[in-house]
Amino acid sequence: MIRARRPPSRIRIPVRQNRPMPHAAPQPAHPPVPLRPVERDTIPRLFLGAVDRHDTPRAMLYKRDGAWHPLSHREVEQRVARLAAALTASGIGPGDRVAILAENRPEWAIADYAVTGIGAVAVPIYPTLPANQIEYILRDSSTRVVLASTRAQVAKIAEIRAALPELEQVVSFDPPGDAPGVQAFDEVLAGGQRALDEGRVPAFRTLAAAVGRDDVATLIYTSGTTGSPKGVMLTHHNLASNVAAVLQHGFDRHILPGYTVLSFLPLSHVFERMVDYLYWDVGACIAYAESIDQVADNLLEVSPQVAVSVPRLFDKIYAKVTGATGVRKKLVDWARRVGAAAADERLAGREPRGLLAVQFAVADRLVFSRLRQRTGGGLRFFVSGGAPLSAEVAKFFYAAGLPVYEGYGLTETSPVIAVNRPEGIRIGTVGQPVPGVEVAIAPGSGEILTRGPHVMKGYWNNPDATAQVVDAEGWFHTGDIGELTTDGYLRITDRLKNLLVTAGGKNIAPQPLENVVGMSPYVAQVVMIGDRRPYPSLLVVPDFENLRAWAATQGIAATDARALLEDARVAALLEAETLGRLSGFANYERPKKICLIEDEFTIDAGLLTPSLKIRRKQVEERYRDRIEALYASG
Repeated sequence: MIRARRPPSRIRIPVRQNRPMPHAAPQPAHPPVPLRPVERDTIPRLFLGAVDRHDTPRAMLYKRDGAWHPLSHREVEQRVARLAAALTASGIGPGDRVAILAENRPEWAIADYAVTGIGAVAVPIYPTLPANQIEYILRDSSTRVVLASTRAQVAKIAEIRAALPELEQVVSFDPPGDAPGVQAFDEVLAGGQRALDEGRVPAFRTLAAAVGRDDVATLIYTSGTTGSPKGVMLTHHNLASNVAAVLQHGFDRHILPGYTVLSFLPLSHVFERMVDYLYWDVGACIAYAESIDQVADNLLEVSPQVAVSVPRLFDKIYAKVTGATGVRKKLVDWARRVGAAAADERLAGREPRGLLAVQFAVADRLVFSRLRQRTGGGLRFFVSGGAPLSAEVAKFFYAAGLPVYEGYGLTETSPVIAVNRPEGIRIGTVGQPVPGVEVAIAPGSGEILTRGPHVMKGYWNNPDATAQVVDAEGWFHTGDIGELTTDGYLRITDRLKNLLVTAGGKNIAPQPLENVVGMSPYVAQVVMIGDRRPYPSLLVVPDFENLRAWAATQGIAATDARALLEDARVAALLEAETLGRLSGFANYERPKKICLIEDEFTIDAGLLTPSLKIRRKQVEERYRDRIEALYASG
């Protein structure tokens, strides 16, 4: 049996050589809020501490055969202990890599707690990835065991298994059928129980107690918007300290024991995973959504108090509401304006009064209350991360009584750097840094730098790449451009690598313009291009559901996407809804043309990362001929 070496407890980080550095280490604009001591400083301590403190019959919920079923804290611990015993009995130990290839479900969390509880390293893999990308991660990480969810995921592993000599074991959460060389999850758990009963392996709590806070807990591969994915090494204390920091930031008063929360962002993304650790730590009941497509139904069924998401969900809801037609559209537009005015008052610490109060009461009854009902009726707030959230959308949800607290972070920062909170929301920012986290802005470039217990140990087997982003003083260079307000709120401008430089030498940050265009109910996706071009342009994927509804009101019968976009009236609408929204920007920033795309940018097409970020270079490559024709037309 081939045993992989345990990763070193420390990685030496050489000083970067090819990125200009300030003469002195930047200083945070505001002293960081101290982080109180982290008592539960490893994932197994966090897990077991919650079991002992809460011990409720509803720790998790999952849906099967049309009904929601609970798992208690003790049942979860028993399954974790059995899986840990089975892995230990098969020779998996501290530092060995075990991959989890699955959608959100109780088994995902059980696998994670079992792997990290024996000191092994969990390697989460997006279930949407194709086999060739999965192969890269498994080979680069020297993974020895894969825990997969369904037969479809098992089939991906079968396709690449011959190319992975270090892969020894594949386990399927669902019955694997006749798949060769694949073990059923229930059988593995039964084998783990036998190993415990026969005393062949130590008890889970004994193994968990030996895990160190500086040991690597997980290896998370970045989405790879450019180049090959890199494995981010996060320690137990990286993640545990981030949980503690977010709670100490004020969320310990707003996410309470007994709350129901809906988990639907992929657990393979560090944001949902850290938040689920937080839910477990506080004693909330975690309901696992059936799928992203079923989130709307699951919200109604479990009526959660809290959920986290990425802006795309909020953008879709906003587009659906504001994309109404006829009389309903007039009502929604009026309610949106009234809601924005009421939100401004409340954000300034005042309650709406007089005519505005009366108007808002009507808007709430006719529009906003329906939105609350469609999200289950019990939601107290959302948290948003992973990409910028439009201020317009945030204000709309705030007016509806569904505040969205926007935060910011990266995989390399475990992930939260800053987040808005109920006591101090500032729409248009990502909030203030959480306790223990330092934030500074690099002189000259405006790049956001951060330092603290949340910064990764490094990139797996890649010290040169590590040196590119972590300097000798411990500052992590995020690659994002931003600014700090005088009272310490962080505002994100764009990514350094996204900046466009026109042929005339003008620097343009595309994200602010894309965010404005994306607010149109008739726009689903947008990418601004123009690097080394005489002027910028837009690639626009319309929201065809709203567009067809509008077309029907105009007597336009075309249903085929391409034919619809070729109609002059449709083209005029989309030009007004894109270029027409950008009058507030400088002339050199404003795109001059749009190219309408009939196909959505998707993961399968290679145009989105698994975390739904647009792969700009791939998009430009895919539509190169159209782009060249766009600029050739003068």
